[in-house]
Amino acid sequence: MNHLIALLALLLATQIAKAQTLIQGKVQDSKNRPLAGASIAVKDSYDGATTDSTGSFRFKTTEKGNAVLLISSIGYKLQERAVVLNGTALELSIVLKEEPNELTAVVISAGSFEASDRKRAAAILNPIDIVTTASANGDITGALKTLPGAQQVGEREGLFVRGGTATETKTFIDGTLVNNFFFTGAPNIAAFSRFSPFIFKGTVFSTGGYSALYGQALSSAVILESIDLPEQSVANINVSVLGIGAGFQELSKKKNSSWGLNYGYNNLTPAFAIFKQRQNYSQAPEFHNSDANFRIKTSKTGFLKYYGYYNTNRLDFTTPSVDTTGYYDRFALKNQNTYHNLTWRDNLSKKWKIQTGVSYSINKDDIHSELKDASGSKVTVTGMEFKEFTVKNRSQYFNAKLVLERRLKGLSALRFGTEYNYSDDETDYTAYNGSNFKSTIKEHLNSLFAESDMYITNDIAAKIGVRTEHSQLLNKWNIAPRASLAYKFSREAQASLAYGIFYQNPEKSLLPSNASLLFSKATHYIAQYMKTTSKRSFRLEAFYKKYDDLYKTAFVTGTSKAINNNGFGDAKGIELFWRDKQTVKTLDYWISYSYLDTKRDYLNFPSAIQPNFAAKHTASLVIKKFMSALKTNLNIAYNFNSGRPYYNILPDNNGNYKVTDQGITPAYNNVSLGLNYLPFIGKKNRKVYDVYVLQVNNIFNFKQVYGYQYSYNGIRKQAIMPPSRMFVFVGAFISIGVDRSDEVINNGL
Repeated sequence: MNHLIALLALLLATQIAKAQTLIQGKVQDSKNRPLAGASIAVKDSYDGATTDSTGSFRFKTTEKGNAVLLISSIGYKLQERAVVLNGTALELSIVLKEEPNELTAVVISAGSFEASDRKRAAAILNPIDIVTTASANGDITGALKTLPGAQQVGEREGLFVRGGTATETKTFIDGTLVNNFFFTGAPNIAAFSRFSPFIFKGTVFSTGGYSALYGQALSSAVILESIDLPEQSVANINVSVLGIGAGFQELSKKKNSSWGLNYGYNNLTPAFAIFKQRQNYSQAPEFHNSDANFRIKTSKTGFLKYYGYYNTNRLDFTTPSVDTTGYYDRFALKNQNTYHNLTWRDNLSKKWKIQTGVSYSINKDDIHSELKDASGSKVTVTGMEFKEFTVKNRSQYFNAKLVLERRLKGLSALRFGTEYNYSDDETDYTAYNGSNFKSTIKEHLNSLFAESDMYITNDIAAKIGVRTEHSQLLNKWNIAPRASLAYKFSREAQASLAYGIFYQNPEKSLLPSNASLLFSKATHYIAQYMKTTSKRSFRLEAFYKKYDDLYKTAFVTGTSKAINNNGFGDAKGIELFWRDKQTVKTLDYWISYSYLDTKRDYLNFPSAIQPNFAAKHTASLVIKKFMSALKTNLNIAYNFNSGRPYYNILPDNNGNYKVTDQGITPAYNNVSLGLNYLPFIGKKNRKVYDVYVLQVNNIFNFKQVYGYQYSYNGIRKQAIMPPSRMFVFVGAFISIGVDRSDEVINNGL
């Protein structure tokens, strides 16, 4: 009986073996690298296996006939493969494609420096970075000037990027366009931006090739994202030699809403008494700033945010007149500005998102100019009557934007929407003899845009978009395609290419015009290599930018007016950026370098020449060291650019413009020093936290020349230099309720 049972068992085992099918093989990724831990299973059965360290697998199944194998691995797309199970062994070679995910996917970043919570590992500048960059003076654009692509222009407000003028850079807050981002400037004096860096949580500085969601900027877009909810209720006080300020932010008990108010007053009279200015001020710059905000969490994913700002400022000074020896030019300015921004974003469903917003601003400038003698009395000199005038500028701007996003497979997405811009600029000019000239320029600009993010794998992604705009002022349409492609070499390194066409209306100083004008146009080509870790960043970028249809001007009724679009130009160069927080403990530094080769024929240029705001070589070194024993942050910044060209361009007897004088300024050098003392560090259970700040600009007292100003007849010229060679700021900033020491140490360093 025992022999019979053994025989039956042997026969049964033989039949079972004959009914089994051997399945074996290897699983790899798209780069032929073995995938360990991948799962291979017969659908609707319990048969399967996982791969070993070489990607190999082997198992048997008793299933028969047509079947489906399921091959899966974390981070890769599920693969289904049809097989026939008939007892014949199967040898399979399987390649899995990556399933892009937000943590490991390639980032499309050609032309852009990004700093946000979502991309913290690659962050370049956060608010703490900005206020602890010694040469920035707490100004957003001042900090951006230490990055490659931006020029060290100090005599005019704005951001000059890759051979473009300041008007070619536009700023957006929560997606909506901000007009008058800077204070109104004075002759040969650059104005700061109006907004505090601490109201923003993220910054994208696009030096070219930016998204189709944004328009009306030939060179660059600065995209700012405001904070959502504060961590807790907080109050703050600041006192400095320049002024005082206070504010608070109230967070609801449920932590789903907040509101806040801030006010600041600044007067530069005490500072100018110590650091003598080249200008003789009868009224030093004086500012009143106030803002208000509320933020409401409308759902798990939704936010409604409002930010409002109101500012007044005034100044009055004289400078030695280059036109009339022994006399002085007076310039007086009174400015009022208000800005309001209301935005809402939410997830409409698992696949749909919405972001919409409106902004409205009003800017009023009252400018007065006249000639004075040595005693300070107003005079009228024959031939110099044009020196006496008043100008009242009134500007209104409205922007509305709607963006819808449809989530596609994986990380891929489609965004599309519309934007509307309305502007109303009024100018009232009164000459010395009472003659009055008024002009009103109104514009309705309607835009449609669409853009898709296509993630093929974690290593390959593309962004393709198009934007079209219609200008009522020009009565013209444009179509602007944009495209970017990124390839990831490793977890840390990637390369990107970007292409785009960008259009822009004429700036209001060139209008009104009787000519039939077009949009000015720029075409960008960008190639980038980037390697980034949490402690180090390296970027190398090459670019070429071609300008078409730039505005040419003529001198009409005392001012320059656009007469045609016959201008052209190009800009090309290479840029390098290196940031290191790893090599030396508690030391953070970055190095940037830009080479720029640019020429353009526009405005009254007689031919294609290097513009006077562009230097061939620009570099910055920023060093930040936290000295724990002294509870002090030491910040040093060195800024350099090679000499910039300067020209005197005058019309000849035939009305044709020619260069009557030209040259190159000395190289620009500036070393700034900042000290931030944080006495609260290491102290527990405190309610009040204070920071003491000392900042010195141009500590080595370098002579800096931005260019030259010529007399109306071109006979005399005088150097354009900073108002003072050196400037010192001392202040105390007190926060009640929130200890930001960790933020200063961890994020800043």
